[in-house]
Amino acid sequence: MRPSALATTVPQLILRAAQRQGSVAARHYSDGAWRELSYAELGEAVRATAAGLIELGVQPGERVAILASTRPEWLYADFGALCAGAVVVPVYHANSPEECEYVLDHSGARVVICENRGQLEKIEQIRGRLPRLAHVVAFEDAAGDVISLSALQSAGRRRLVEVEPRANAVEATDVCTIPYTSGTTGPPKGCLLTHGNCLANCRMGAEVAELGPGSSVFLFLPLAHALTRAAVIYAIDQGAQMIFWRGEIKAVLGDIAETRPTHLMSAPQLFEKVYTAAKAAALESGAIRRLLFEWAVACGAKARRATAERGEPSPLLRLRLRLADRLVLARVRALFGGRLQLALSGAAPIAAEILEFFAACGVVVLEGYGMTEGTAMTTCNRPHEIRFGTVGPPVAPAQVAIAGDGEVLVRGPHVFGGYYHDDLATRSTLIDGWLHTGDLGMLDARGFLTITGRKKEILITSTGKNVAPANIESMLRESRWISHAVVFGDRRPHLVALLWLDPDQLTALAARTGGDPGAEGFAASAAVGAEIASVVAAVNKRLARAEQVRRFAIVPGALSLETGELTPTMKLKRAVVHECYGHLADELYGDNVAAVGAASARSAIPLGSHAPRR
Repeated sequence: MRPSALATTVPQLILRAAQRQGSVAARHYSDGAWRELSYAELGEAVRATAAGLIELGVQPGERVAILASTRPEWLYADFGALCAGAVVVPVYHANSPEECEYVLDHSGARVVICENRGQLEKIEQIRGRLPRLAHVVAFEDAAGDVISLSALQSAGRRRLVEVEPRANAVEATDVCTIPYTSGTTGPPKGCLLTHGNCLANCRMGAEVAELGPGSSVFLFLPLAHALTRAAVIYAIDQGAQMIFWRGEIKAVLGDIAETRPTHLMSAPQLFEKVYTAAKAAALESGAIRRLLFEWAVACGAKARRATAERGEPSPLLRLRLRLADRLVLARVRALFGGRLQLALSGAAPIAAEILEFFAACGVVVLEGYGMTEGTAMTTCNRPHEIRFGTVGPPVAPAQVAIAGDGEVLVRGPHVFGGYYHDDLATRSTLIDGWLHTGDLGMLDARGFLTITGRKKEILITSTGKNVAPANIESMLRESRWISHAVVFGDRRPHLVALLWLDPDQLTALAARTGGDPGAEGFAASAAVGAEIASVVAAVNKRLARAEQVRRFAIVPGALSLETGELTPTMKLKRAVVHECYGHLADELYGDNVAAVGAASARSAIPLGSHAPRR
C-alpha cells in the first residue's frame, strides 16, 4: 500500500516520508555547486519551521502566505505551516504590490513569508493597509522587525514537541490551502482546497507517472501554481528527488541538460522554444543536413506508430531508427539531459505538431487538463496511449461530462469546496456536485477530451460564427518568429490579429529579411511584414473560412509579467491585452490596411501607433 493511501492529510504524508525515505529529497544550486538535501534534513527543516510558527502564535486554521519563487525554502515554509495546522496562501512571486495586497487582505493572512529584499519591498509598500498581517518572515535579507527564516526556526526549538500533535489534529476535511486564480477573467478568487482534495490528486498522479527513489522531477514553474505543488506532494510521497532550478529563466534549458531529470513539467513555451530551435538549426545548416533532419524525424514517427500498432517496428525500420537516433534524435533528447522519461505540458494549449515531433525523437510529452478549482489535474494522456490534440481521458476517479452548451463539467474528490468569501461565485460554479469549468470541449468515443475554447473568450462574429481564439493563437505561435498572438473579432465581420515577435529569434529573422533587429522600425519593415504574412497565410490554409485571420499587425516589444499582460504561468490576460492594445486591433478594420488572403499573403500592415494604452 502506498504511503499516500495511509495518510489522510498532507502533514501526515510529509512527516512519514521524512522518517521513511533514506534517499536524496532535493538538489539545488548554491555557492557555485549543486547541493543535496536528504529527506531527513527536509523533515527537520519542516518541523523547525512549524515550531517557529507555533512560537509566533499561529493558531490552527490561520492563514500563512508565501511570497517566493521556486526554491527549497518554499517547501520548509509550506509544509511547516501545514504541520502547525495553518492554511497556506501561495502568492505568485511575480505579483505586483497591489496584487499581493489583494491576496493578503482577502485571505486575512496573519503571517507572510517572503523570499528576499525584492519581495520585502512589496510588503513594505502595502503593510500599512493590512491590519491583520502581524508578522513578516524572510528567507534572506531580513532586517528590522522582519524575522529571518533561520531565526524563526531557532526560536521554535522549545516548541518542537508540539508539532506532532498539531499535525495529527489536522483532518482530511480541513482546508489545506487557498490558492488564488490567476485573474485572467477578473479579480482573483481564493479556492478552498482541503487536505482530502490534495491527497486525492496525489493518488491520481500515480495513474499518469510512476515515480520512485530513482526518479527526479525538475521544478521551475512557480510553486504558487496548483500543478507544481501537487507534483511536489506526489514526488515526496513516492520518495523521488526534486531538482530546483537556479532561478534564471534564460538558463533553464541549461539547468535541465546539466541535472538530467527523469520528469519535467512546463507550460508550452519551453517545448515551443526547443522545437523552434531544433528546426531552425536544421534549416540553417544547409540542404543536406535539413533533409537528414527531416528523414530522421520521419523515421522516429514511423517507429512510434509501428510500436503502437504492432508492438515493435520491423527489422529494417529498427535499423533505420538506430541510424536516425545516432545522427539526430539523440541530440534532441540531450537537450533535456538524455534521461527524460516523461514530460507534462499544461496551463495553455500546445500544438499537436510539436508533441508529435518530440514523440518521434523519443521525448514523451503528455498534454493534460486541470484547473485550480480541481486541485491540479483532471485529465491527461498516458505514456502508453496518446492522442495528440487532446488533453487525454479523465484520471480516475475524476468524471468529466459535457453540458448542452459544450461546457466541460468535472466531478470527483479533487474538486474544491468553493471560493473563499464568495458564495455567489461558488453557487454559479458548483452545481449539483459538478464543477462548471467555463471551458468548452468535446469527448470522443474513447473518452479523450479536446478543449475547444473558453466560454468567456469565444468570439461571435457579426455573421454569427462562434470562434475560439486560443486555438488559432496556438497555431500562429508554432512559427519560430512569433512569441505571442492575440486574435480579435467579436461582433466584427472577420478576424484580425496582433502579433509579437520572438525576441530570441530577431537576429535570425534579420538575417532572413535584412535590416537591423535593434532598429526602431525593424518590426514594421516591409520585409518582416511579408515574412510574417506568409506565416499567417499558411495558418489560414488549415482553418475554416470563418476562423481565418484576414488582417494583422506586428506590435514591437513583448508581452510580459511585469506589465501585467501575462500571468505567472504565462497565460494571456486577455482583458488586459484588449484594454492596452484593443485600439490597434480597431485600426485593422479600417480601409487603409492590407489584408491577408486565405491562400496568399500580400503585405504587412503598418499602423500609425503601437503604443499600449495603460
